[in-house]
Amino acid sequence: MPSVFRSAVLAMLFSSVSLQAAELLNVSYDVTREFYKDFNPAFIQYWKEKTGETVTINQSHGGSTKQARSVVDGLPADVITMNRSADIDILAQKGKLIPANWQTRLTNNSVPSASPTVFLVRKGNPKRVKDWDDLVRPGVTSVIPNPKTSGNGKYSYLAAWGYITQKGGDAAKARQFVTELFKHVPVLDTGGRGATTTFAQRDIGDVLVTFENEVYLLQKELGEDKYEVVYPSITVLAENPVALVDKVVDKKGTRKLAQAYLEFHFAPQGQALAAKHYLRPQVSEVAQPAFKKLHTFTVKEVFGSWNEAENTHFSDGGVFDQIYQK
Repeated sequence: MPSVFRSAVLAMLFSSVSLQAAELLNVSYDVTREFYKDFNPAFIQYWKEKTGETVTINQSHGGSTKQARSVVDGLPADVITMNRSADIDILAQKGKLIPANWQTRLTNNSVPSASPTVFLVRKGNPKRVKDWDDLVRPGVTSVIPNPKTSGNGKYSYLAAWGYITQKGGDAAKARQFVTELFKHVPVLDTGGRGATTTFAQRDIGDVLVTFENEVYLLQKELGEDKYEVVYPSITVLAENPVALVDKVVDKKGTRKLAQAYLEFHFAPQGQALAAKHYLRPQVSEVAQPAFKKLHTFTVKEVFGSWNEAENTHFSDGGVFDQIYQK
């Protein structure tokens, strides 16, 4: 083969590899779809201006726990953006895809944003729902995603449990309360977006229990004249961690790009986009909506860690399995 021709072929091959490398798959949870529709083009433009490289960002969305299991089972995520650290921990524990200390690799324990669990009710709040106690009143039904498959559902469950213990109740009282709460949940969707559809489109339930960013996006999409946000007196703060998947990025040669993509979440522009989508920025002072000040707790503060909460409440045969009657 003539050397000139051979050089041209090699150049084409390297160009093909380069084009392949300039592509990421972000595996995320259910209710970040709208956020990443804004965030990804902003990062693509930033990266083009910085490096001259055109990149493609592909998205996969679903219930967070289900999504994490898909990555462990082989879904080739370059990055994973979840709503709880335990759904990234399993990549280290079960898949050996990332190091156990993954949270130390980015600022603020790799958490760029957060969102509290709140209530969405129909306009006029016909059932006069003000706090968690109202969700167990006769005649009141709530829509909550399945805590076995959805981080959103896990947070809702833990928020209700923490509501009792933060007021001085013991574990027995918390268990009794959560047991009664799920008797008022007619549908367990696999993820947060499915729960929103059940509430808004199927017109099931008096209350949607979900993340703050989801209720505001629903109001924006369907109109503030249809729904109202209710803030409970005590609630959980859902922290949204991000991580690159080492075994995938090293195999695909995308580590540098994936790292920059995650760091963009913490940059002022990324933080401003989070605020635009009603996600509470955690590291930058940016213009943001007038977020209501709340009495919140984290999973670590009340339950010790996500691993402890998972093992006690959501593992097979755990508390949720014991209390939930289909």
